[in-house]
Amino acid sequence: MSAAAEAASGTYGWMGRVLRVDLATREVNDYPWTADNRRTWVGGKVMAARILGDMLPTGTDPLGADNAVVIATGPLTGTGAPSSARFDISAISPMTGLIASSNSGGPFGTYLKRAGYDALVLAGASVEPVWLEVNEEGVTFHEADDVWGARTSEAQAAMAEAVGRRCGTLAIGPAGENLVRYACVISGERAAGRAGMGAVLGSKNVKGIAAWGDRKVAVAKPEAYRTLLKTWTASLKDHPIAGGSLPELGTAGFLAPMQELGIVATRNFSAGRYEHADAIDGRALADTRLVSNAGCLACPIRCARVVEVDGREVKGPELETLVLLGANIENPDLDRIIEWNVLLDELGLDTMSTGVTLSYAMEAAEKGLWDNGLRFGETDGLAGLFEDIAYRRGLGDELAEGSRELSHRYGGKGFAMNVKGLELAAYEPRGAVGQGLGYAVSNRGGCHLNAGYAVALEGLALRMDGRSPRGKAALTAFFQDLMEVVSATGCCLFTTLGVLPGALVEHPERGVGAFVARVFSYSAGVMRLLRVLPRGLLGIPMPLVPHIRALELVTGERYRFGGFWSVGERGYNLERVLGLRFGNGGALGDTLPTRLLEEPQDAEDPGSVVPLARLKADYYGQRGWTESGEPTARLLERLRVPMR
Repeated sequence: MSAAAEAASGTYGWMGRVLRVDLATREVNDYPWTADNRRTWVGGKVMAARILGDMLPTGTDPLGADNAVVIATGPLTGTGAPSSARFDISAISPMTGLIASSNSGGPFGTYLKRAGYDALVLAGASVEPVWLEVNEEGVTFHEADDVWGARTSEAQAAMAEAVGRRCGTLAIGPAGENLVRYACVISGERAAGRAGMGAVLGSKNVKGIAAWGDRKVAVAKPEAYRTLLKTWTASLKDHPIAGGSLPELGTAGFLAPMQELGIVATRNFSAGRYEHADAIDGRALADTRLVSNAGCLACPIRCARVVEVDGREVKGPELETLVLLGANIENPDLDRIIEWNVLLDELGLDTMSTGVTLSYAMEAAEKGLWDNGLRFGETDGLAGLFEDIAYRRGLGDELAEGSRELSHRYGGKGFAMNVKGLELAAYEPRGAVGQGLGYAVSNRGGCHLNAGYAVALEGLALRMDGRSPRGKAALTAFFQDLMEVVSATGCCLFTTLGVLPGALVEHPERGVGAFVARVFSYSAGVMRLLRVLPRGLLGIPMPLVPHIRALELVTGERYRFGGFWSVGERGYNLERVLGLRFGNGGALGDTLPTRLLEEPQDAEDPGSVVPLARLKADYYGQRGWTESGEPTARLLERLRVPMR
């Protein structure tokens, strides 16, 4: 039996192999990843952070050959678990200088496991443009001269045709090739959108990857697992958000309640409501443009939109795109947003960072800091500008650097809406201060998901008081950990909506929903106690988190609630340690643009800012970190996080 086969024998859920590909020498070897590694780090972004932490020295250039890319699946990927066709791409981000990951749906993750691998590690850089074919026999290098310069759909189609059979593909567009800092990676029609992973692949001269194979994921307890999947899928379909508003309206359905709550990023986050929000929200999209729903493999939620514009059926925009290329630049034209969404995916540009970088540039021009010709509400010519960004032509070459770099050049740092270099998501946090805390302390930068998505508790599901800091630090830390481990299993984060039962979210402003929201406000003490208890004692039944039982039934390993939580906490603390190593973590990095800290959203309410100092102190205390935001040696030892 070969070493690779021996490593894989007896595994369930995991395929048992990680490939390391040296792009410079074209050598392919098995990366050493043991059974203990699998149990401890599980998969996805948590697994990737551990690999990158072991491989990369301080001072690694994000766009240099020494950076590495880890493309990782989870043990539930390919097992039929609801919404489990996910994979992560991780590397040091050219936007933040930190370890960052970008999660995507699309077919690639499932096919990578069918090829027999849990992850790919790409090291070095190819001298010439290439694309990779990955199957059960290993990796084949293909010259990419014929697809270099192609848009993402064309490149994926060409790779699939060359493979000659059903496969999963991912590709970068011209933006990645030209090292636009917020270039993304596209798989099918889904985007690994954030943190500039497309630029990292571009720096390595990798146009894309196609994966295929016929391996099946072994499940330790298949009969019990099939029973669980039936009840889990049914519970998601019965949930008022996962089975109601998301299939009906997509993520755009959140825009209307955001408008009501005053948390819609408007005019470069200077306001929380947009007067034309109803022209671009989920109802407008569904009533006037929607053709059908779509979804990733194994997804019962099917929140993706297929829309019609000028007789063409195209991918519809998500909430973040609608807000950040709509309200945030004062653009009420839904058709233009739809067209830009498709164009930006084809170019391989993150729609979110594009929108926020554009709004910064508009405000800088308005304030006389930068004569760039851009104005709020004036959208003629922006499609051409997006092309210029992707190809780094003229003004586009400057915009390709992102809002943080531009604010260093032209001023206006207080309204450059990013954290640690990553532009904020669509939620204006002065009306959702827990979300503001999450943005500030997120290891990834201004990300709504790595932030813990407290906005779900502050109005999108429950109705905690969005302006109150009470309980927010404890809940933010817990949901960050929960999302970390759910992502590591290979599941979409929308599957965590079931943690909030339908009875709570159907009428969150009254009855049991209002009662639970109030209880959550006083949960800090209980959450702190749970954090310091030995995790072996936390064998709490958690039917609202079916991921735990699914992970146990698939892998045959025992996690229970305590062990499951520990995976998320371990991953989050490791990312923090790596952030400190690479130089942008700690308290100095955990802040927000001064607009959100010092400019009241409501001129008549001086308190309508994010009270970050108080929130951050509470948060560090909850996590057991020092006053400067560093995990203690004792905590890292307990979590088995390497301290170097």
